[in-house]
Amino acid sequence: MFLPDSFLQWLLALGATMNAPTRASWVTVVKGWLFAGRRTLTGVLVAAGAVGDKHHSAYYRVFATARWSLDALGLALFALARPLLEPGAVPLTLDDTLARKRGVKMFGTGMHHDPLASSRQCAVLSWGHSWVVLAVRVQLPCVPGRYFSLPLLFRLYLNRKSAARWRLTYRTRPQLAVEMLKCLSKGVPERRFHVYADSAYGGQSVLAHLPDRFDLTSRMPLDARLHAPVPERRTTTRGRPRRRGPRLPNPEQMLEKQKARHLTLRLYGRQDKVRVVEGLVYWYSVPNRLLKVVVADMLTTLRYACLRSAFSATPRDEQGQQKPLLLLPGSSQAAA
Repeated sequence: MFLPDSFLQWLLALGATMNAPTRASWVTVVKGWLFAGRRTLTGVLVAAGAVGDKHHSAYYRVFATARWSLDALGLALFALARPLLEPGAVPLTLDDTLARKRGVKMFGTGMHHDPLASSRQCAVLSWGHSWVVLAVRVQLPCVPGRYFSLPLLFRLYLNRKSAARWRLTYRTRPQLAVEMLKCLSKGVPERRFHVYADSAYGGQSVLAHLPDRFDLTSRMPLDARLHAPVPERRTTTRGRPRRRGPRLPNPEQMLEKQKARHLTLRLYGRQDKVRVVEGLVYWYSVPNRLLKVVVADMLTTLRYACLRSAFSATPRDEQGQQKPLLLLPGSSQAAA
């Protein structure tokens, strides 16, 4: 089977994280996967023209017992994607996805929320794998004006029942996300990153453990408890130092009490008018991290009219000061 030299160079660069026998089997599997009709391992071998080259169990062992790191493969893919990255902070997307499965005895399967089959009135569970995925956002030269998320790191989420069944320690999706962020921070120490995620990854479990050089834009509840900075402590004051400043209006109250700006934004291919307020605050659950909160109220489209609340977390700079960042409006909590 013929492959272009440019694509073969990508495969060899990614295969550098494996030993020679595993790399040869892995390249064969990838070639067959591109041309196979049904993506079973047997169909992959037939499409790659590798039937009889070696025992078929060698290709099964690539994913079962071969010694290679999925994290190292993801970091190698990031290195190949560097020419596609823009200057400044590298944009990352973080989310979880459901891969439906049918095998009852398959490792890691369980009942998970199915966002495609669910509605606002009815939540549907489906059997399968739940993957937490960290991707880098890139713009391809052949498709100007559009961005694509290139998956880098993956973690398989096991619910409590599946973790107990396989005798593994239960870890939440935010904990798996923090693990991937730390892995990327360690593997790429020279770049700054900006993570975009929904409200599932915008709470204390991620914000409190966000690595250095990482910013986060996510959604915030409209009734979130917000505070001002802690007042300067007097030397004569007794007792434990305050951790939070005076109480501030929540995001929903900010629209009522603050002067709003009216903007026209292009969202999902159409022009929408929004009313926006913003401010620098501290969240009650994460009192040590400065956040920039943006609340947007849709004015033009009644069908989708709702409040949007988002925040941006900014780490400290070299002098220990916290810098606010430009924040893009987050997704609507009601429309999620």
